[in-house]
Amino acid sequence: VHVTASSANLRMPSAMPDTQLTLSLGSNIDAPRNIRSALNSLTQRFGPLRLSSVYESEAVGFKGDNFLNLVAVTNTDLSLIVVQEYLKHLEISQGRDRQQEKFSSRPIDVDILTFGDSDGSEIGITLPRPEITRNAFVLLPLAELLPEQIHPPSERSYAELWADYDKSSQRLWPVSLD
Repeated sequence: VHVTASSANLRMPSAMPDTQLTLSLGSNIDAPRNIRSALNSLTQRFGPLRLSSVYESEAVGFKGDNFLNLVAVTNTDLSLIVVQEYLKHLEISQGRDRQQEKFSSRPIDVDILTFGDSDGSEIGITLPRPEITRNAFVLLPLAELLPEQIHPPSERSYAELWADYDKSSQRLWPVSLD
């Protein structure tokens, strides 16, 4: 059975009205345009977004152009499966080729970092995303937006995790999308 975001919305139970959703966005192909386009789509779907600063970083895991990354936080009453399906469609609509290698250049990558208290098992992912503590381009924007929020696996705040992060392991710097 193929489930689309619209049909899933009718059949799947919705999340709690105030489920906090945190997303990581990244791009290294026409990045300013693709990130702006993704943010416009996300705002249309979820309403107001709280956004971190935008950071430029070197590609991780492969040789490629630098990435622009940021984190967005919003609340939703949609189920996790509907959110995941919507994000896949958003990525495809912006030219993401899901057949490419995992570590490769891309016009847009939007990952669910957290979804309330969900562990992600209902859709086959791990939440909070393990990348939170591994990648500076995820942890710093998250610490900027939600410094006091506790990262459940570590039982430490995002600000504490960033304070202890080995900043020499991945270089990143703030940039403007303009």
